[in-house]
Amino acid sequence: MEELDPGRQAALQEQLRDIERSRLRALVDGDLVVARSLHADDFQLVTPIGSMLSREEYLGAIAAGHMRYLSWEPGEIEVRLHGDAAVLRYQAQLEINFGGQAVPRSRYWHIDSYERRDGRWQAVWSQATAIR
Repeated sequence: MEELDPGRQAALQEQLRDIERSRLRALVDGDLVVARSLHADDFQLVTPIGSMLSREEYLGAIAAGHMRYLSWEPGEIEVRLHGDAAVLRYQAQLEINFGGQAVPRSRYWHIDSYERRDGRWQAVWSQATAIR
């Protein structure tokens, strides 16, 4: 696989950070049009309690109000690139209402896998782990 020059790699890493921040904003704002475009059809989320949700289950829960992000503040986002795949890792402060119950503001590790499909980056896997 061809190595990217450092300038091109840095630009792609920043682009992915921007896409991830846009994805988080869309989830907090409940903007399902943007959220749907940033999550691949085969997207899967592993939640902090170990549940696995498909894109439709995840975005459907947000649309129905069963899952409502009140805030999602990422720290520094680290990016590793390999061809048309990327892995992002960061800590975030999150506040969420889940099933009508407020979950106290907490810190989580997030790992998100992206793939470039048809020329655009989409999240394919996400994993969140509570920091205790």
